[in-house]
Amino acid sequence: MLERGLAPDFPAQALAELDAMHGPATRADGATRDLRELPWCSIDNDDSRDLDQLTVAQALPEGAVKILVAIADVDALVRKQSALDGHAQRNTTSVYTPAEIFPMLPEKLSTDLTSLNQDGDRLAIVVELVIGRDGAIRNSDIYEATVRNHAKLTYNSVGAWLENGGPLPAGVSSIAGLDDNLRLQDRVAQQLKDLRHEHGALNLETIEARVVFDGEMLTDLKAEGKNRAKDIIEDFMIASNGASVRFLAAKKFPSLRRVVRTPKRWDRIVALASEHGGTLPKEPDSRALEQFLISARAADPLRFPDLSLSVIKLLGAGEYTVELPGANSSGHFGLAVKDYTHATAPNRRYPDLITQRMLKEAITGRPVPYSNDELSAIATHCTQAEDAAKKVERQVEKSAAAMLLESRIGETFDSIVTGASEKGTWVRLLSVPVEGRLISGFEGADVGHKMRVRLVHTDVEHGYIDFKAG
Repeated sequence: MLERGLAPDFPAQALAELDAMHGPATRADGATRDLRELPWCSIDNDDSRDLDQLTVAQALPEGAVKILVAIADVDALVRKQSALDGHAQRNTTSVYTPAEIFPMLPEKLSTDLTSLNQDGDRLAIVVELVIGRDGAIRNSDIYEATVRNHAKLTYNSVGAWLENGGPLPAGVSSIAGLDDNLRLQDRVAQQLKDLRHEHGALNLETIEARVVFDGEMLTDLKAEGKNRAKDIIEDFMIASNGASVRFLAAKKFPSLRRVVRTPKRWDRIVALASEHGGTLPKEPDSRALEQFLISARAADPLRFPDLSLSVIKLLGAGEYTVELPGANSSGHFGLAVKDYTHATAPNRRYPDLITQRMLKEAITGRPVPYSNDELSAIATHCTQAEDAAKKVERQVEKSAAAMLLESRIGETFDSIVTGASEKGTWVRLLSVPVEGRLISGFEGADVGHKMRVRLVHTDVEHGYIDFKAG
């Protein structure tokens, strides 16, 4: 982290500010709505303790549904230009490694005072979305409220219940009507997703590796995929992010946008589609790409995550930009949305905290809290620091993988090429969710190619995993 400009430790002044905080922020005024009685719940990873969002659904006439998304009001305690804010602005994100989590904000805040913990009253920014039967957002609003999390739920348990008749999660059964509310949320999330895909959102599915420990001993890498519970949160957050930037635009505020531009390596995506029996136009077309991905998933569902990973690599990384009032954003190619930001995870991402501060000022009619130059500098730094954090996470993940694989040097594996440039060629194993460098036999290899490789070297300290072709 230090080598990449990130700070693993909180400065003394920030810790002094933290020591002066003795409880969550409270507010009792006419502008802050009291929504604590709604059946709010959180859905997150099994081990998540920094809870940024709550959701609830309300049925409306003619098949419409009102979705409410509550986002933790982190700004209520982490004020602009404070020492805590300064540390958050330096790192811009929490860094999640297999060895340790380095939170953007101290755990006293991110997992307690500014976390939407179960059975605790918390201030929040609420995004209200009215969604029609067809999945279209009819209107939206944003306001401040006090909320209460009535059930801390997890993706795995809720997903198993929604998808294949798994047991009703204990947290659901303890709240009257929450099971029906979650089914309503699930239905609306699928409608939102279907409409986005009709507009060209990409149907991608990747395999995420989760490191497994037995006490202090690293024992395994397990692959995790999507499920219906993750879809609820993902699709509601995409909708909330869009509503946030449209709200700011309506108030003549600038906004910090998250964009994924038209892919520069579209020619390789076209070639990749051809290798899988598909045809794409010469010019980038997200709808055509989505139709190819749907066909590819149906033809080979087991290998579809590998194809998805190749497409993601070729699409390129996202970045933060500033959009001034009246300007025209380039949007997010992969999500097929024009209006997009990051606004729903202020405990662990600095751009979300910036957007939250902008929203709060816009709600109350106060001036824009940042100059255009400040926002531009923040956008550039957040893009760079996010890249640095991802490189740290990948390096430590590779160290964990190297530790697990060091006893298997000499074995051969099936793999897929995930990166090919002047800097080198990388492959990911199909049997174990591990990526490494191809140091020999990479001539002619490009992203998406499948090849047999032999493990020849590991270096746990540096996270090196080296393969040779054949």
